[in-house]
Amino acid sequence: MKDKKALIHDCAKELFSNKGFKETNISEITQKAGMAVGTFYNYYPSKEKLFMDIFLEENAKLKKHCMQSLDLTRSPAEVVGQMLALNTEGISANPILREWYNENVFEKIERLYKEENGPQAIDFLYDSFHELVKTWQEQGKMRKDIDSRMIMMIFAAIMNVDTHKEEIGLEYFPQLLSTMTELIMKGLTDCS
Repeated sequence: MKDKKALIHDCAKELFSNKGFKETNISEITQKAGMAVGTFYNYYPSKEKLFMDIFLEENAKLKKHCMQSLDLTRSPAEVVGQMLALNTEGISANPILREWYNENVFEKIERLYKEENGPQAIDFLYDSFHELVKTWQEQGKMRKDIDSRMIMMIFAAIMNVDTHKEEIGLEYFPQLLSTMTELIMKGLTDCS
């Protein structure tokens, strides 16, 4: 039999995938796992912590898939465009990752997770992509006068703008994201 923590994890992942974070409660998770609610707290301090652990695992799988799918022979602008497209497709196809777009849910989860794990705990965006940025800088394909970590924060900002598409206007959003990315990449790759 699976160990209890893995069983809780797997049952929660199934429920979160089918019902979403908000509609899933701890008693449902433990009932599905065939154990008492108190057992849950032996392994996880909160539903938010469990969800964020599952979210981070799913996000890491998506980022790995994205990195393996990129055509690194293309220009940095084209590779970043590929990465954004693959990331968007992956999030759309995964119900756990789609919770990212539910700002009422994700903001609370992220805040509680940071409180439990420290402010550096949510550094899950593109760790392997950071190495690629440093390589592009060494090759003269991307500006060296901007710290590679700052470039990664710029990419994170591009990715996070999608959580504001309703505020921006859905009719403008796809073109805005494309134009914004193109302009940012022109600025980052202008090495003259």
